[in-house]
Amino acid sequence: MKKVVVIGAGAAGMIAAATAADRGLDVVLLEKQHRVGRKLLITGKGRCNITNACDIEELIENVPTNGKFLYSAFYTFTNDDVIDMFNNLGVSTRVERGKRVFPESDKARDVVDALERHIKNKKVKLELNAEVNKIVATNDKVEKVILKNRKEIKCDSVIIATGGVSYPLTGSTGDGYKFAKSLGHTIIDTKPSLIGIEVQEGFVKDLEKLALRNVSITVLNSKNKKVYDDFGEMEFTKYGLDGPIIKSASCRMKDTTKENYKIVVDLKPALDEEKLDKRVQKDFQKYTNKRFENALNDLLPKKLIPIIIELSSIPKDTVVHQISREQRRSLVSLLKNFTFTVKRYRPIEEAIVTSGGIKVNEINASTMESKLVQGLFFAGEVIDVDAYTGGFNLQIAFSTGYLAGINC
Repeated sequence: MKKVVVIGAGAAGMIAAATAADRGLDVVLLEKQHRVGRKLLITGKGRCNITNACDIEELIENVPTNGKFLYSAFYTFTNDDVIDMFNNLGVSTRVERGKRVFPESDKARDVVDALERHIKNKKVKLELNAEVNKIVATNDKVEKVILKNRKEIKCDSVIIATGGVSYPLTGSTGDGYKFAKSLGHTIIDTKPSLIGIEVQEGFVKDLEKLALRNVSITVLNSKNKKVYDDFGEMEFTKYGLDGPIIKSASCRMKDTTKENYKIVVDLKPALDEEKLDKRVQKDFQKYTNKRFENALNDLLPKKLIPIIIELSSIPKDTVVHQISREQRRSLVSLLKNFTFTVKRYRPIEEAIVTSGGIKVNEINASTMESKLVQGLFFAGEVIDVDAYTGGFNLQIAFSTGYLAGINC
């Protein structure tokens, strides 16, 4: 019987192992942690956004790094297949804003438990606390896997599903890159993706934990050219900006040491400058005899008011009816162009996913098999593909895991 070793019991590894075992293969799933799916448990803030219910072409559009490489994977094991699989495993799902798909229970634990049941039902041999030292290939063909405890497992195929280097406490410590490199593969430099951003403006620490809904952002490069825009939720941290639209923006930004980015926040995207000016005039009429610092409560969150006042250069004790038209128009422009200067990404250890990894040109997109070593397959985040927030990265894991599992 053909023997397959899968390294890494995360989303991609468990799907790969169950799929291979379903074909009647002898499958061993190795996990260096003491339990499976540790990173899955923290995805979606513990709710686990398992996929996105958009069409396949839209899935691909939401993968800015090498999205076209995933055509075969996405069409072979679709987002509908993922939803059906979890429903059949006893996990009911629901679709939320942005077509995000979550378990009805809102518990990532239910997703992990379902996948663990799945591999057990398919008779996968799971070995925990089993850290791999290296993969041995002879004449460009996989021969065996050697563990850190010197145990050797002879096999016909190996699927590397070890994740990237984000959230290392969950076991993602870049092992897969080391294995692939030792077998001749090229590793594209890794960087954080879906990550918070540090900014130069010191006042952000005064806005810590303030969340803004229904705002829009535009990311500009050093040539003032737009590289990304988005609408939705963001939040301030003591170091800068975070939240869904900021994390997605980080996917489109390159090396922050070589490019000077600015993030322009439109606090009132539903109103153009003219309509917003009329709205401000209406508020100013309402508070005409109040001080400026007491005239913005209907317009802005309380925490944000002192910052906007300072940036507007209008003295806070100015009586509202004394504010000039030019000052008012300048305030309106500030509300539409609340600008931040990017300093750097937060550390890669905090990133939701890793950008970079095993070069896709060296992988057969139809099978996930290495073009360099027979019997060597890859699945999930270890490959140089990454997507925006919204369930797309887990769909990558499930689809590539399945494709590797049916071809190994």
